[in-house]
This record gives sequence, structure tokens and C-alpha cells, in this order.
Amino acid sequence: MSQRQDDDRRDARRYLANWRDEMNSAELYERLAGFETDANLAELYRRLAAVERRHAAAWAERLEGLGRPVPLFRPSWRTVVLGRLARWLGAAAIVPTLASLEEINSHDYARQRATTEMVSTERSHARLLRQLSQGGGEGMSGSALARFEGRHRAAGGNALRAAVLGASDGLLSNFNLLMGVAGAQLASRSILLTGFAGLLAGAISMALGEWISVQSSRELYQKQLATEREEIATVPEEEVEELTLIYQARGLDEATARSLAGGIMDNQALALEVLARDELGIDPDELGGSAWEAAIASFLLFAVGAIVPVMPYLFLGGIPALVASAAASTAGLFLLGAAITLFTGRSVVASGCRQVLFGLSAAAVTFLVGRLIGVSIAG
Repeated sequence: MSQRQDDDRRDARRYLANWRDEMNSAELYERLAGFETDANLAELYRRLAAVERRHAAAWAERLEGLGRPVPLFRPSWRTVVLGRLARWLGAAAIVPTLASLEEINSHDYARQRATTEMVSTERSHARLLRQLSQGGGEGMSGSALARFEGRHRAAGGNALRAAVLGASDGLLSNFNLLMGVAGAQLASRSILLTGFAGLLAGAISMALGEWISVQSSRELYQKQLATEREEIATVPEEEVEELTLIYQARGLDEATARSLAGGIMDNQALALEVLARDELGIDPDELGGSAWEAAIASFLLFAVGAIVPVMPYLFLGGIPALVASAAASTAGLFLLGAAITLFTGRSVVASGCRQVLFGLSAAAVTFLVGRLIGVSIAG
């Protein structure tokens, strides 16, 4: 095979991968537009989809230029999963993930020396999505932005990532605990009791830690809001200056920014809400969410992961239970590693295998330590 043919094959694989990425992005944005109840945001998603389809057409043209057919498009599993999560939790729940994926695409295109337009557009999409997830953005109504940010704070842009990590913590910690006591050759009933004790102890610890974290944040936010409310009443001119600078940083000219800030300050309730969001980064309606909801969610997520290695011991004993527990935990580790690719855009197989490798390595160490301790005690 000539060097030219080899280069053409590599280029064709790259063009095909780029085409699929762009088509999946367009599909996901169109799904978001269909779910979105706010007309401004729905139109924004449709415009993003149109740009992605234009990029896909450019990569398809390059494929055809090499004499390669453009396959029938089928949405990837990542697109399907993110689309369903957006339907269940709201589009804002996955916007930070989309921003990260757009950023990854821009870096990939820069490395491939794609057209300047494609690189800059992907970067622009990433900035736009990141600004939306933080409650900013130009060219949209203030009420739309407020509603978008409110939903984002409620659903939590990082809630999906936290869910995966919470389940991963539960599975890894309890799997290692069970492997340790199994290595010490305890009876199956003792291992089962140890597993449930580890599940409860870990889940309660996670829940308590999350409650304290969220409650402390809420108390801090309440104090900040009280301070902001006092400043609006006593030194409104300084608050106008702060808002003016914020809007200038977002691209407005000074006159427009000052006029907008002055209009907002005419209504103290509106001014407090806007300053809380734009200056403090606080949603005054949510204040970081409910501490009890966060605690319960942490408890359940940890428990979901921690129950996986325990389940086989409910039905089996001895070596069969140990093997089944290890197999179930391996499958769980792979699925959690694969779930992480929702946020990274990387290979499912590579991420899943990496999670399995780390998890099994840690379990092997704890099993050996348990065996050594068990032998020492027995001796």
C-alpha cells in the first residue's frame, strides 16, 4: 500500500469520526429544543444544531472527496442517554457536560488543523454554554436567563457527575471491604453482615457530610444576601457601579450597561435577585438546594453502589459467593467507568477498563492484606 493510500485511510477515519461527532451534537441540540419550554432557549438550541449540521456536511463532503460513502446516521448511546436525562431532569442539567464536550471538540479540531471557522465556532459554543450554565449570556431576555439559571441551580449541572461518583464510591469502598474480610476467611454470614454494616456506615457518613456541606453553604448565602440587601438600601450608587462593570465585562458599552443597571436598581427586589445571581453567583430561590434532599440523595447513591458486591452473599456462600461478588463488582465498575464518558467524550471501553483495573487492583491488595491478617490471627 502506498503512503498516499495510507494517508487517505487515516484521513477518512478522522473525517468519519468528526462527521459522527457533529451529527450527534446536532441531534442532541434538536432534542433539547424539543424539550425546552422557553422559546428563546429553544431557538438557541436550534441555531446550535444548524451550525453542527453545517459542520457535518463539510466533513461529509471531505469523505466523498476521498471516494468514501457517508453512512446512515444513528445517534450514539451517549446522545441517547443525555437526551433522556435532559427529558427527565431538564435541559439545563446537561448543559455543563455539553460545554465540556464542545471544548474538547475545539481542541481536537485545532490539533487536526481544521478550518479556522470550525475551531472558533466550537470554542464559541463552549463559551456560550458555559455562560448559560452560569446564568449569563447576551442576546437573550433577562427573564429567560433567570429561568434558565434557576433550573440549572435546582437540577445542578454537576449533579450527574456527582451521582456517578457517589455510586462509584459506594461500590469501590464496599467491594474492597468485602474482599478484605473474605481474604481473612470469615464465614459467609459474617461477610454479609460486614457488607451491610459497611453500606450503612458509608452511606450515613456520606449523607451527614453532604448535609453539613449544603447547610453551611445555605447559611453563608443567607448572610451574603442580607449584606447585599443592606447595601442596596444604604449605598445604591455603589451597586449601580458594580452592575455596570459586570455588564461591561459581558460586552455592553458603558452607556447601555449603566442604563440597564440603573433600571434594575429602581426595583429593590429585582436588584437583590440580579445582584445575587450576577455578583455573588447565588440563586436566591434555591440557596444551593435543600440540605435534606442532598443528604438523602448521597445516602441512596452510595447505597446503590455499595449493594452490588453484597447481593451475591444473600443467595450464595463460600467461593461461589466470592466469585459472584467479584464479577458483579467488575461489571459495576465497568458501567460506572463508561458512564463517566458522558462528561469526557472519551472511549467507553478505555474508561470502563481503566475503572475495572483500578478497582480490581485495590481489591486484590485488600484481599491479600486480609489473608495475611487472618493467617496471623489463626496462627
